[in-house]
Amino acid sequence: MTRIFSLLFVWILLLFSSLLSAQTTQSFSLSGSITSDKAEQMEINLLDADNKLVKTEIADSNGKFGFNDLKGGAYHLKISKNGSEVYHSDNITLMESRTLPSIDLNTKSIEGVTITKTRPMIERQDGKMILNVENSIASTGNSAFEVLEKAPGINIDNNDNISLRGKGNLLIQIDGKNTPMTGSDLANYLKGMPSSTIDKIEFITNPSSKYDAAGSSIINIKLKKEQRKGTNGSISTSLGTGKYVKNNNSFSINHRNKKINIFANYSFAYREAYNGLVLDRNFYENNTFKKAYIQDNYLKFKFKNHIAKAGMDYYLNDKNILGFSVGLVSNKFGLDGNNSNTTLGSAYTPESYFNTQNTSNDQWTNVSVNLNHKYTLDSLGSEISTDFDYINYSNSSLQNFETRTHEIAANTDQLDIMKGDMNGKLNIFSLKSDLTKNFKNDWKLESGIKTSFVKTDNDLKFFNAISGTLVPDPNKTNHFIYEENINALYGNLSKKWDKFKATAGLRVENTNVKGTQITTNQINKRNYTQLFPSAVLSYDVTEKSNIEVNLSRRITRPSYNQLNPFKLYLDPTTMRAGNPDLNPQTTMNYELTYSLSNKYFATLSYSKTSDNITDIIKPIVEAGQNVTVQTFENINSASYLGLYLIAPVKVTKWWDMSNSANFYYGSYTGNVSGTQINNKGNFTFNINSINSFKLGNGFTAELTGNYKAREVYAYLDISSNWYLNIGAQKKFKNNSTLKFSFTDMFFTSNISGQSLYNNYIENFAVKRDTRVVTLSYTYNFGSSKNGQPRKTGGAEDLKQRIGT
Repeated sequence: MTRIFSLLFVWILLLFSSLLSAQTTQSFSLSGSITSDKAEQMEINLLDADNKLVKTEIADSNGKFGFNDLKGGAYHLKISKNGSEVYHSDNITLMESRTLPSIDLNTKSIEGVTITKTRPMIERQDGKMILNVENSIASTGNSAFEVLEKAPGINIDNNDNISLRGKGNLLIQIDGKNTPMTGSDLANYLKGMPSSTIDKIEFITNPSSKYDAAGSSIINIKLKKEQRKGTNGSISTSLGTGKYVKNNNSFSINHRNKKINIFANYSFAYREAYNGLVLDRNFYENNTFKKAYIQDNYLKFKFKNHIAKAGMDYYLNDKNILGFSVGLVSNKFGLDGNNSNTTLGSAYTPESYFNTQNTSNDQWTNVSVNLNHKYTLDSLGSEISTDFDYINYSNSSLQNFETRTHEIAANTDQLDIMKGDMNGKLNIFSLKSDLTKNFKNDWKLESGIKTSFVKTDNDLKFFNAISGTLVPDPNKTNHFIYEENINALYGNLSKKWDKFKATAGLRVENTNVKGTQITTNQINKRNYTQLFPSAVLSYDVTEKSNIEVNLSRRITRPSYNQLNPFKLYLDPTTMRAGNPDLNPQTTMNYELTYSLSNKYFATLSYSKTSDNITDIIKPIVEAGQNVTVQTFENINSASYLGLYLIAPVKVTKWWDMSNSANFYYGSYTGNVSGTQINNKGNFTFNINSINSFKLGNGFTAELTGNYKAREVYAYLDISSNWYLNIGAQKKFKNNSTLKFSFTDMFFTSNISGQSLYNNYIENFAVKRDTRVVTLSYTYNFGSSKNGQPRKTGGAEDLKQRIGT
């Protein structure tokens, strides 16, 4: 803690010096004119080099416009008419006040200006790879989970664990705030979120020190936000069917003027889905076959998901903005499961059968409150922002297991009934403050401090109900409390030259955790402080090409339930359990990126992870029986070497193709369940192509294809798979859109594979409701004047780590 308070003192000194120098900066102006028959209807948006909106102006009756109080640097213009973007300029370097040449919008093309009617499906900005979901017809009617599952570079295994370009233990965020779950809990949460609420997904493979150090990489799902002035909104509905029905509905409204911005949105989704899992589990002893379980699992889900958010920004004066937001998520889902099992003896002949009927009713509720303030220091964009977050999660689950077993030799039957009652709650308090200070000659300082407090309480009770009376089962019942305090401080310093840009940063985080197992009175405490450096070097080779070197150190802390040692039984031979002895994993990431014309990209990356947290399924012996447990263990190391390519192609005037390919080699070293692996892995790749067709008269079509090659992940070997999606849409003059989509046409995206240990081999095949036909309709209403978005929220590193 001494180091934290010392660095806090330094941060306060930097803040004080920034306030003193706030009046010494120099500002410039940028003006221009538009030649058009209806220039006064044009809206001009000025964006900085980071693609952030700086100011918005409306051209006067003569087509003239101007921006004042600008700092020196690179900018670009986006010009819109009636809410549609029609032109996008090249970069504009501002080192003094200047007037641009007249922009002639009466011609189809002009020098230095490019028509951009829609955003590309895949683009790269500020070291982020961005998938623009709103533009994807094939995403229509899907859930957030299904959109993410089909995103380039993404793999999801049979336990619903998400990896990006071969790297697991990711940080999944919604609007910059961490989701409250991992694994199957996260999957169920995302399956209830309609894609109609998503604007884009950001893939941040090498975050800077400004970001929380958690997670090997970050996936940030950005929800739609209305930024136009006046009163605006949208209504959307979709109906789809695969094997089961899926319905998404959303509504948003926003009112913005010079002093206030009030917003609210609501979505409801009802979705039915299934998960089929076929297992062939083989147990060995000294390489001699002993037993096998042949299982066919079928789970049907019903989701009822409500998401609501409301808030306000108040522009107190030219320097101060106050804001708040309140969010509510309610996710109810029921599960009906049927598990049939045949047990084979050492002679490969059936010894017994059992069937487990599993029903559960689950409720997830999330309430969040954010208070925020932004103070503008000067006209160069320097600012101080402060966020306070309170977040509460609660969940409950009522489960019922009925297992009927038939022993062949004895010709006997047995019925076992088990009931579960699980309740959990989580409270998060987070406070952070960030300083951005821009100096003359393109120097920039970023610094911030953050503290957070977390407490989660999970109470799991199981009962034997065969007698008709609930008898507590002490071997399965568990009560676990987890408490955590993280204190962080960071600083980034960057400098721009003519063709060169450099950024160096350092983040320090102090972590204090305590896990209490109430049932066994077991207490685990840990305290540690770690440093997380980052650096970026960027060089403009030519006007159209750039090369960038990027490095950072990251940490992945175990999720709250990953540390909870309670056992959750799925059937008599399968259970899940946490591991209180898990250590955090640390990763060093290195990237080299070459870009051409800001649309062709090649990224060479390498990462090395120590104490890699690995989700495994391993054999154990319990009460004299061979069973399998899904749990988490640290393996010694994991390394990754990859090449990621993006190459858009304009085939014709009406056909655009967005292509991406990821080639990588992952290797793993460790020992689990007596099985040693040394640099085990393979070379693999993933290829994705999105084709957009402009058919005229408001019609467009889309064809998406994806292929994922076989991948070896530690003890898991996943087979190749592929899929093909088609879609079409019609835009009407009343600002409404009708979309049709058909995903996974040939039902080929499901995965299969094998888990391999010295004395255990498991073969599996997963099927989900991926082949779906959907029809959706969206109507937008309101004005077309853009405003400036604000990023708020300070609990970015906390809301990820609650599930298993």
